[in-house]
Amino acid sequence: MKFLFLGSAAGLMASAANAFTLTMGTGNTYGRLFRISTWGESHGGGVGVTLDGCPPRIPLTREEIQVDLDRRRPGQSRITTPRNEADAIEILSGVTPDGITIGTPIGMLVRNKDQRSGDYLDNDMKVAYRPSHADATYDAKYGVRAIAGGGRSSARETIGRVAAGAVARKILDKYNGIEVLAYVSKVQDIEATNVDYSTFTMEEVDSNIVRCPDEAAAEKMLERIDEIRKSGNSIGGVVTCVARNVPAGIGAPVFDKLEADLAKACMSIPAAKGFESGDGFAGTLLTGKDHNDEFYIDPETGATRTRTNRSGGIQGGISNGENIVVHVAFKPTSTIGQAQNTVTRDGQEVELRGKGRHDPCVLPRAVPMVEAMVALTLVDHLMMQQAQCELFPNEAAVEDLPNPMGTTAHREGGPAQGEVECVGRSPVDQRIDEE
Repeated sequence: MKFLFLGSAAGLMASAANAFTLTMGTGNTYGRLFRISTWGESHGGGVGVTLDGCPPRIPLTREEIQVDLDRRRPGQSRITTPRNEADAIEILSGVTPDGITIGTPIGMLVRNKDQRSGDYLDNDMKVAYRPSHADATYDAKYGVRAIAGGGRSSARETIGRVAAGAVARKILDKYNGIEVLAYVSKVQDIEATNVDYSTFTMEEVDSNIVRCPDEAAAEKMLERIDEIRKSGNSIGGVVTCVARNVPAGIGAPVFDKLEADLAKACMSIPAAKGFESGDGFAGTLLTGKDHNDEFYIDPETGATRTRTNRSGGIQGGISNGENIVVHVAFKPTSTIGQAQNTVTRDGQEVELRGKGRHDPCVLPRAVPMVEAMVALTLVDHLMMQQAQCELFPNEAAVEDLPNPMGTTAHREGGPAQGEVECVGRSPVDQRIDEE
């Protein structure tokens, strides 16, 4: 965002020659039409978000937002940071007293209550960089940093995302019954294999402190996390997120592909180090014949469907109406209780043992963070679809429209009847001339 100022000693007599442009801080805003800006530091007065572009006339209460924040907050269990924060949300603007959005920016705030800055300022952590943490790079960029709690690099920044994501979740449900659910699918080499993307529930995810709906895998994961935690170390893994009932046609070609925006959204989460859409890297081990998702006509709805979903619900950067499936890899937490070699701000080599309260594994609390970023991205793309492609209704005859596509689509009158007349070459003998 840019503001133009005209400044001189004479005030109103300023000339164009004295004009200068002030560019606001970058990197704190996400989205185009459904847009969030987060603010605040881990040990400051509070953290929050400004959400712009929310449609008016949507019922919204702080209790609905609090549900997702409670899933994200610290102190939930022995495998999360013991910092004791209620993370109680305050809605400052954009919603009427009786809980209706009015279309103006929604401001939301969570006040910090249990910050212990002495854990950072009363020892070597005030001058020594934590290995693989943002301490050093923030200093390199800004020449100054918020030492206590890591400032903006702390996962506490994600409170604003999750609060805004709760609003997005409600919009998605209202629009097409869209669900966004994530779970811990992998801790190191322990992988959840008994999860049905189409049926698993939030209740199943939240039934254990690891947030894995595969009970057998969850037990093994918990044992591994406890083992690492007790040694003063940390551990990473993967969060899988599924978006159900997303209609076909959402997204864009080339630079604004749906999976590209989902990747940016998820990779912006603290500690995220990898992103996959659909089969991702595993798909490179297959041939085209094995990897392709063959189409068929649903015998009940008449809609175009795919027999498999290796594409993860997105083809050509645009949703195809199947489940959208993404995987986000999270590294082990940087701050650990074991001694590590590092350097100080003034270039001295030292040994550092992390202090303070930190997650031995970020995965359980990353689940609502991933859900939030996926939900925010989907709402943004739904609004762009409405603005570009649905501003004017498609008045073509039914027989001239493409067959409806996806899990929630229905063809009027059911599946098409009769034989398909092919002009020229048979569909199985197409001539392809692509670069």
